[in-house]
Order: sequence, then structure tokens, then C-alpha cells
Amino acid sequence: MALSLYNTMSASVEEFRPLRDNEVRMYACGPTVYDYGHIGNFRTFIAIDILRRVLRQSGYKVNHVMNITDVDDKIIRNAARDGVTVQQYTAKYEKAFLEDATMIGIEPPTLVRATEHIPEMAEFVAKLVEKGFAYRAEDGSYYFRIAKFPQYGRLSKKDFRGMLDGARVDVDEYDKDSARDFAVWKAPKPGESSWDTSIGRGRPGWHLECSVMSMNALGETFDLHAGGEDLIFPHHENEIAQSESLTGKTFARFWFHARFLLVEGEKMSKSIGNFFTLRDLVLKGHKPSSIRYLLASVPYRNQLNFTFDGLKQASVSVERLRNFYVRLTEGHFTDGSGDEIQALADETIDRMRAALDDDLNTAQAQAAIFEMVRRVNSALDAKVIKKGDVPALLEALAQFDEIFAVLKDDDGSKMKQVFDWALTEGHEKDISPELREAVQSGQLFDADIEEKIAQMETARRARDFKVSDTLRAELTAAGIVIENTKDRVRWRRK
Repeated sequence: MALSLYNTMSASVEEFRPLRDNEVRMYACGPTVYDYGHIGNFRTFIAIDILRRVLRQSGYKVNHVMNITDVDDKIIRNAARDGVTVQQYTAKYEKAFLEDATMIGIEPPTLVRATEHIPEMAEFVAKLVEKGFAYRAEDGSYYFRIAKFPQYGRLSKKDFRGMLDGARVDVDEYDKDSARDFAVWKAPKPGESSWDTSIGRGRPGWHLECSVMSMNALGETFDLHAGGEDLIFPHHENEIAQSESLTGKTFARFWFHARFLLVEGEKMSKSIGNFFTLRDLVLKGHKPSSIRYLLASVPYRNQLNFTFDGLKQASVSVERLRNFYVRLTEGHFTDGSGDEIQALADETIDRMRAALDDDLNTAQAQAAIFEMVRRVNSALDAKVIKKGDVPALLEALAQFDEIFAVLKDDDGSKMKQVFDWALTEGHEKDISPELREAVQSGQLFDADIEEKIAQMETARRARDFKVSDTLRAELTAAGIVIENTKDRVRWRRK
């Protein structure tokens, strides 16, 4: 079965095939780095990460490019408010976003930044003017003439035939039902960052940035453009208009959009107190793996209702998978194998693959792995699993984790990083009692345990048994059980 994806442009599920043999060229709209990323943002970024992983598991080479918007209206306004440069303001939030993305298991794409492509953006505008698709206003700003692009509205399925010709909008975000000539280049205003270019001093419009950076990195026509549903109009509609007007070619062949989420049944909003960044949830004591699992649990085109009960259940699900992995890797089995278990593992892989090929049905993929876990746990309890059965079961788990990335047990060290950040950045009041007690009581996180075990083994090999015994005693006092096996030292919590 081939991978099928919903294409926003055609409003239908289509078989996905890249233009160039085995290479997928994919562009994703990344963060505008004016604040910390919230869980709605990360629902989209995780959906894109899962798409990337599924493409790779399908055998494709993936060229995944993501922009960092480091200049736009909000950034300029906030930087001026804080009395810092745009670069100083955005550096903090870009660093935080990249740390958060790593914490939640998002594989790093190739990053492009708006401020690194200003000259190319000015040249793009000059070419639009030359072709009659853009014009210069009295103040030195440049606008795209929508009336010259009759296909405007194809992506968002909006009818703009009655729009006012020549009406302009120069802000980056505007009324979702309006269609007016939009700014591709903005003349400098007092106190704003601007650049000297071939078309005069100014700065790019937000929509222009993605057109230039995506085509620079991937070519005039590439395979897939991804982002959140809120970007369909006006951002992606404007990208298409300016890009296809310039090149006369299809800009992106597939358009992939993830829905935003609700929180406890309501739209996320700071005003009603249900707005959460990723760091907010970690400071409340929730594991990054549990957050990732929950955000991936509902197919990307369906509305996800994020609840704290759901987050607790996600934690239980992740621990169940990890405990199952431990049972398989650390259990003692008799020799031999059974056709039934091998068939179950193969069937599970087939079911997961079919679910993901069906427009990334993550819920069905998760259901498939847990059906296997349920049946094999019963067989483990009955002691009918043989040594030869284990590799096939581990392969099914590995293929699941290639996509969902929740099996690696390093949540503790990631949570401690957020704890340390909260102390240094003035968010100490947001640290939950549970997280504070775990850290301040000296509870060891996984990374600490692994480091102490490595030190213990080094000391033992050097016959420094005093140091080795001291380290073992520290681990024992912290509730860590050390087991020496023929292959390596294993540990577990009491």
C-alpha cells in the first residue's frame, strides 16, 4: 500500500509520490520566535515530524527545510518595547524553541532564517514589479497586486471575485475573510529594523519570506508544503500567489495542514487561563514523552481535545510500552520459537504501516501496537514466549518507535533541564511541588544514573574498589537496584 495524504489544494486524499525519484523536498513553516512555543504550535510540529519519519520509513530520502521567522511585526514591536535589537530579542526564543523541539523528540530539519536572505527577497520583489505583479506605494513599500492573479483563493476555497482592487493591507496578520493587496516589502518606520537593498531601505513582508527561502532551498516547484491550519489563509494563499506569478510554475504539489487543538474542550487562550507552553507542562511534572504521545494520539486532521486526564493516560501508555520492552530485553526465555508469535509481530507491523499510509492515522497505529502488547504480555505471564520470538517483537516495537519516539527513558534529565531554566529565568514560582521535591531531594534522573554507573565501572576496572563501592552505595541509597549480568550492568528503580 502506498502512502496517501490529504492535499489541502485538491481537498482530497491522494497517493503521494515525489517529483524526483526517491527524494522528498518538504518545506515547513516554523516558529515566529517572539515567545515560547505553546502546545498548539507543538501539535503541528509533531505532526510534521511524524510525516517526516513516515516518509523515511517508506524508503524516501527526505530534504526537510523549516524557516525561523526572526523578523515580523510582533518581533519588531516587542524588541522596541524591551529596548533591544531584533537579533537580541529573537535569539532567546529561537534557542528555547530548538531546545523544546529536541526535548519532545522532533528531529532537526535544515533551518533557514529570514534575516539571512534579505538581498534575495529584495530581488524577488524587483522581479515581481518588472512583471507587473507588484507595485511601489508612495511611502516606499511594495504591494502584490492580487487582481493580477485570478487563481487567488484556490487553497483556502474562498471566493474573492468581489474584492476591492487596489485596497491594501500592510500588517502580517489580518482579517481571515479579507483579500487586499498585501505588502511584500515594507518601507522603514521610525525605530524599526530595516536593511539597505537594491529596491531601497526596508524589510520583507512575512509572506514573502517563506516564498524566497523555500524556493532557494528546494527549487521553484517542490513536493510538499506543511504548516498549521491557521496558515492556509492568508499566509499560504499569499505564498502561492507571489511564487507562481513569478515562476509560472506550480509552487508546491502537496499542502499538508494540521489542526489546532482545544484544551479541556475550549479554545486555548491566556484570558481564560488554559494557555500552556511546553515548559509549563514540564514544570507541572509531566514527562516530555507523555506530552508527545498525547499530541500524536489523534490524527493530525482531527480536532485534539487536550486534557490533563488524557495526559495522565498518555503517561500510563508510555510506561506500559517501556515496561514491555524491559520484559522482552531482560527476561529469561527457553530456546525455540513459535509461528504464532512471529505472525503476530508481522501482522502488527502490517497494521501499523497500513494505518500510517492511510493519511497518517496515528490512532490506529497506536491501537495496533497495544493489541500486540496485550497479547504478548498474556503469553509472557503464561511463560510460553521463546527466545526466538523476541527479535520479531522487538522489531515491531522499533518500527513503532521510529515514528512515535517515546521508548527512550530520558525524561528525567530533560525535566531537570527545564527545572534549571526556571531557576535562572525567573520562573521559580511555576515549578510544581512534585518536580521541586524530585530535584531537591537528590532523586537521580536517568542521565545521572548512567553517568554514575559508568564512573563505577571505570573505577572497578582500575581496581579502585573504594570509589566503586562508594558510587554503588550512593545509587542504592537513591533507590536504584544494580544488577551485574554477563553482558553489562543493568539498573532499575525500586
